[in-house]
Amino acid sequence: MLGTEKIRYSFLVILLQRWSSALTDESITNALIARLRTTSALDDHDVQAVQSLPVVVKHYQPGQAIVRDGDRPAECCLISKGFCVRSKMTSNGRRQILSIYIPGDIPDLQSLHLNVLDHDLITLTECTLGFISHVFLREITRRRPNVAEIFWRDTLIDAAMFRDWIVNVGQRPAPSRLAHIVVELRERLKVIGQVQGAWFEMPLTQEQIGEAMGITPVHANRIVKQLRDDNVLEFHRGSVRVIDEQKLLELADFDGLYLHQRPSL
Repeated sequence: MLGTEKIRYSFLVILLQRWSSALTDESITNALIARLRTTSALDDHDVQAVQSLPVVVKHYQPGQAIVRDGDRPAECCLISKGFCVRSKMTSNGRRQILSIYIPGDIPDLQSLHLNVLDHDLITLTECTLGFISHVFLREITRRRPNVAEIFWRDTLIDAAMFRDWIVNVGQRPAPSRLAHIVVELRERLKVIGQVQGAWFEMPLTQEQIGEAMGITPVHANRIVKQLRDDNVLEFHRGSVRVIDEQKLLELADFDGLYLHQRPSL
């Protein structure tokens, strides 16, 4: 067993040397740690283990593909700054946005076990992304079972969000759909300290809002105008201002249980 551990250690040292551009600054994982502390029972040793992961930092422009449908990634992506979306295209070129990702999210964690991706991951804004090799992620989950459970719970919460998005797009009227997306995004941004009073960032164009809601850009424009005229929300240059909190919550029909923002949930 000792010989096996030495071989594994030597292999990891070689990989670390190859990853000489890895970022050692813990700031890249700050939002991730803040989010995981909210959703899971994360102790100091788990935090240190996650922060020790070698992360290669890259900068992406808006609308740039991180991974595409059919890709076989060898690493997972951690969002440090910016917003991304998961989406799928139909055969006639129409896009459905399936989820929005924010700093602290690892949107493609499932690629550890699903070898071929079945969707696109695209940047919405300029992004700073950290890439973590599957080799190191597998090593840390084998060495620290609690971290493995935390990452497994993270993918389950992601799946819970998918279920709620299906209900949202399939069953709610369009104004409620948009209100629900806005409230969800706000609740997630609160965890990482990115909500300032009534304002927070939501950098979707009206076309992208339509893609997230399953409606045309023209219809999305009408809904945005309706919510403004009804004094519920104001959209302005990639940000949202909540005008009437009570109206927003009633319209959204929002139950945040599916976000599981406490370890006991």
